[in-house]
Amino acid sequence: MNITSSAISENLTQKQPSPLYFLLDLTIYIALMFLIREIYFSEFHFIANGLFWSSTTLIAAMLFMRIRNVSWKEIGLRNPDNYKQAITATIFILIFTIVSMVILNILKDNFGLQLAADESDQQAASKFGELAGNWLLFLSIIPFVWVQSAFEELLDRGFLINWVERVFSSTWFATIIAVLFQAMLFGFRHSYDLSERSVTVGLIGLAMGVGYVAFGRNLWPLIIAHCVLNTMSLLGRV
Repeated sequence: MNITSSAISENLTQKQPSPLYFLLDLTIYIALMFLIREIYFSEFHFIANGLFWSSTTLIAAMLFMRIRNVSWKEIGLRNPDNYKQAITATIFILIFTIVSMVILNILKDNFGLQLAADESDQQAASKFGELAGNWLLFLSIIPFVWVQSAFEELLDRGFLINWVERVFSSTWFATIIAVLFQAMLFGFRHSYDLSERSVTVGLIGLAMGVGYVAFGRNLWPLIIAHCVLNTMSLLGRV
């Protein structure tokens, strides 16, 4: 039986408890998201720490979903209702991201947009190791990068957007707030400042969020697009 986005929305509207409960969930979830990142096991690779952070917040999200009687299938972890639409969503996200990067560079170069220095190359070297010419390292870490990409879509788009919407009673205004909020949180969480990196990642989060709500609220196109973007980013450093 196929579950359409309208049917899901109607079903959840009928079942959902007070918005205050979802606000409480979000407060605890976001606090945990940032607090858990204060724990870093220096003896392990950065990717292992990243997976630890994401796994911990994923467990929290699953707990809240169980309490509120919401399944992953309901918020998008299901087979696409329309595969053509899913492919279109994936392409849209990739194009949206590329166009956003181009516009950002134009604003920087021609309109004097000032952002904190981007140290992504140094950060990548410290996080992933020296990738230049090291295909063995690339192949050894890319599966874990894909897992991390999937976790981020489940949490930042699947969980966050739906929970923020419920705080504002699932109106169209709530959807706009949810998409913008998760994008800003996504960007800030990657660098904790207003740098080129945080803005860039925030724009990617915006592309993912728009793609999610505009193309049937299915998480698979977002996961695929996210994996493609991260793969391209790492390939550029090999």
